[in-house]
Amino acid sequence: MATRLNPYISFDGDARPAMEFYQEVFGGALVLNTFGDFGSPGTPESDNIMHGMLETPSGFTLMGADTPPGVEYTRGGNFSVSLSGDDETELRGYWDKLSAGGTVSVPLEKQMWGDVFGMCTDRFGIPWMVNIGQAQQ
Repeated sequence: MATRLNPYISFDGDARPAMEFYQEVFGGALVLNTFGDFGSPGTPESDNIMHGMLETPSGFTLMGADTPPGVEYTRGGNFSVSLSGDDETELRGYWDKLSAGGTVSVPLEKQMWGDVFGMCTDRFGIPWMVNIGQAQQ
């Protein structure tokens, strides 16, 4: 397997619906393993996600998990997930789904550097940046 760089998102007990939502947005194969699958059956967190991975047809990999017991959770944290490319139809489709039910902080529109760019926080509190590259004139 090649080395890859991808975001890993921590959740506060809602990793399953969040990862399933991202699968609806991007498609692909989703694998979810619970804490119960790995030695914590019968505990309150046994149904929480210990590790989830979504691999999409476009080559995206997104990983996430519920915060383990005893670890403090900070919603949103200090990161953003960035989607960029030049397929405007595809990227606008992702934007529409990600921003639905969330908060738009920068509308998806042409920016001073020439690209179409927007920032939003989805309904799970995850910040996203979408950049649609424009052909250079």
